[in-house]
Amino acid sequence: MIPDKLHRFLFQQKHVRGELVHVADSLDQMLQNHHYPLPVKQLLAELVVATSLITATLKFDGEIAVQLQGDGPVKFAAVNGDNKQNFRAVVRLQAELSGDSFRELIGEGYMIVTITPKQGERYQGIIPLTGDGLTSTLESYFAQSEQLPTRLYIYTDIASKNTAAGFMLQVLPVEPEKAAADFAELVILADTITGSELLSLPAEQMLYRLFHQEQVELFPAQDIHFVCGCSKEKCKTALYSIGKQALSEHIAEGSLEMTCEYCNMCYKFNPVELQQISDAL
Repeated sequence: MIPDKLHRFLFQQKHVRGELVHVADSLDQMLQNHHYPLPVKQLLAELVVATSLITATLKFDGEIAVQLQGDGPVKFAAVNGDNKQNFRAVVRLQAELSGDSFRELIGEGYMIVTITPKQGERYQGIIPLTGDGLTSTLESYFAQSEQLPTRLYIYTDIASKNTAAGFMLQVLPVEPEKAAADFAELVILADTITGSELLSLPAEQMLYRLFHQEQVELFPAQDIHFVCGCSKEKCKTALYSIGKQALSEHIAEGSLEMTCEYCNMCYKFNPVELQQISDAL
């Protein structure tokens, strides 16, 4: 199985750059404790790949959140990540599924990209959902935020195994006319890509199959990880905000359980632990 990695590459004689993403083990870790319907799992897998591709275009040290909000059965879907390619994801449903396409899941809505660098100003972009898939909205995002023509391909295989992959081409912001011509030429080749190839072929083999007549520089890969970050201590900290009255009610009930939306881990607090929190208020 192809390892979970992000690959960046550059065409030596053309003003175009690219990225290639594979996720499998990390995606399986993210989904294994949830019982989302299959189309929802597929949507989340696509969003994980999309977030990785967006993050790889940025030169920053910090966090990113990519959210889908709509009026369809999937009210909210989000992937939180960072520049180290750590991610976690969550989805909230508000109705039974009526179909499995992107539009049937999300309906009318927006994609919201929030970038929070450790140093510098926070950025947020809001893009209306366009077309019948996530890739068209992502291409609109790049056109709006960076004014750079971009082509994306995202494929998933959730039915037989939890795996997903993405491929991106983007012009470099130099010599616009030549860059546009280079991009158009390479997109013709990239459009021949198939889902099975993208999901199963290593980066070197994939790039050679598509662009064997080009000089492509492949940079060192970056590992991708599912990292939730939840803990009982963080849940305990959150309990300090609910007040003595609410804590006393849970003490009377005999316990309190808190479940992480991201990994579905359940943290239990007994009456003694709850009383200690209450006494500290």
